[in-house]
Amino acid sequence: MFSPEGPRLRELAVQALSSVERGYDLLAPKFDHTPFRTPDSVLDATASALWRAGPFGSGLDLCCGTGAGVDVLRQVCEETVTAVDFSAGMLDVARARTRPAGPPVTWVRADARALPFGPVFDLVVSFGAFGHFLPRELPGLFAQVHSVLRPGGRFVFPVVAPPRPGSLTHGMLLGFDAAMRVRNAVRRPPFVMYYRAVRFGDWERALTRSGFLVEYWALPEFGWRRDGSPRVRLVVARRPEA
Repeated sequence: MFSPEGPRLRELAVQALSSVERGYDLLAPKFDHTPFRTPDSVLDATASALWRAGPFGSGLDLCCGTGAGVDVLRQVCEETVTAVDFSAGMLDVARARTRPAGPPVTWVRADARALPFGPVFDLVVSFGAFGHFLPRELPGLFAQVHSVLRPGGRFVFPVVAPPRPGSLTHGMLLGFDAAMRVRNAVRRPPFVMYYRAVRFGDWERALTRSGFLVEYWALPEFGWRRDGSPRVRLVVARRPEA
């Protein structure tokens, strides 16, 4: 949950009543102290899995936020790392927290749906960003990722198994999404942030439609569900060689 260093309720209310871009500009200084940031355990497990598959050349952190994914890329990429986000506030915080060790990092302010790059990356990662995109936007978003990868390049992101229907977590996520839908029905501009709008099948269909070959890597650090499926896995989408 929120740490004492995180945003106060009033700050969250102001952010939620703003646009997505303005809201994250305001949230950026305290973002790392909120539950919205991807946990270090997921980042470390992703880095370990990519290290076993690498090394890679150039990497891109898509919707980088405060740069947690940049740290992952700098562990597995040997050449350069690029981070893109449309929030200037997030980029400022990410730039300030970057450690000196590792490949150089280029920070780019841009919309993920219109990436200003050619096919120059071997690896693209993204952490916790897809709740800011509606299901109908996914094919275009993934087509953009496909266009900036070299042939054979990979697009990787972690997914957590959905909570059991009827559980407290499931109810909280549905309640959050319902509150956001009400907010967006009565106020403009919208603040797109839904936890349940994009489902696993949406990702797979959109990735396949965009030309990717899709596979899944279990992250055994998080264990297994009763049905034998992993609690957390990596979606690994590869741009074909030809």
